[in-house]
Amino acid sequence: MNFGFTEEQTMLGDSLARTLERGTDASALFELGAGAALMTEEAGGFGGTGADILMVFRTLGRAGAVTPLLDSVVLGAGILSAAGESDLAEAAASGEARVAVALDEPGQRYEGTVATTAAAGKLTGEKSVIHGAEDATHLIVRATDGLYLVEAGAEGLSLRGYALMDGGRAAEVTLKDVPARRLGDADLLDRPLAAAILALCADALGVMEKAVDLTTDYLKTRKQFGRPIGSFQAIQHRMADLLTEVEQARSAVWNLAGHLDSADRDRHVAATKSLVGRIARLVAEETIQLHGGIGMTEEYELAPMARRLLAADARFGDSDHHLERFIAASAA
Repeated sequence: MNFGFTEEQTMLGDSLARTLERGTDASALFELGAGAALMTEEAGGFGGTGADILMVFRTLGRAGAVTPLLDSVVLGAGILSAAGESDLAEAAASGEARVAVALDEPGQRYEGTVATTAAAGKLTGEKSVIHGAEDATHLIVRATDGLYLVEAGAEGLSLRGYALMDGGRAAEVTLKDVPARRLGDADLLDRPLAAAILALCADALGVMEKAVDLTTDYLKTRKQFGRPIGSFQAIQHRMADLLTEVEQARSAVWNLAGHLDSADRDRHVAATKSLVGRIARLVAEETIQLHGGIGMTEEYELAPMARRLLAADARFGDSDHHLERFIAASAA
């Protein structure tokens, strides 16, 4: 397996990083081709491989950028492409359309019985923590008998938006006899959801790398007893352990990128999400503790990194949930 990016991937990553440094909005990322890089040629893009997803989202994580690329493109356009909705998938990949994917429901914890029902082409139910729903032009809704496409603003559709701890926004969605078009069975989710988990893990990897870099710089400049605190052996041991853990996470994310389309994809997804979730929480806790009091202040740039890492562990199933899935897949 090649643990490296192609020249084209590296060039796109560098362009994205420079653009994000200037603080530009998500539309510039679509203009650079970030959305198309996440889609296969068959779906109207020019990438879509595990390495493409890793490159884009690791760059976003290092920059702390909040974009619709994961939900609208990797997950939303991925489902639409699998369902044969090529025109809308290409519109989402180019940023012309925004897609929110409504899977979870109130009271569920990662996996549970879907209560949203479809009757005579209309949906009724409630969906919870739907990322990007406020800005969406379309929603993909999971019901008891499959996936449905709903237009934003449809009669009977209401939502309540709120801020998330990672800097994004989500909404609680209520559907009351909302007109919808069936896309297909729930197995349309299989590859797009695996790709979305890879994207989330790559984003977390980028955040972890940035947080460790920030902590390393701080330990070189913060002095105690007339010496940089990074010169103390106990601190050096903790940083060495932290760097080892992040290297494990990096290897796991690359491994998943290489197995995104393999027959045993689900096992690799579970293994990677479990490991990355655990290390994400460790990095959040250790980097704050190594900083001391300043690490807890809202104004310091480490605080949003820590929140983003904690949110990454929880989304799409936490480390414990995926450890159970990995055990079950390995025993099968």
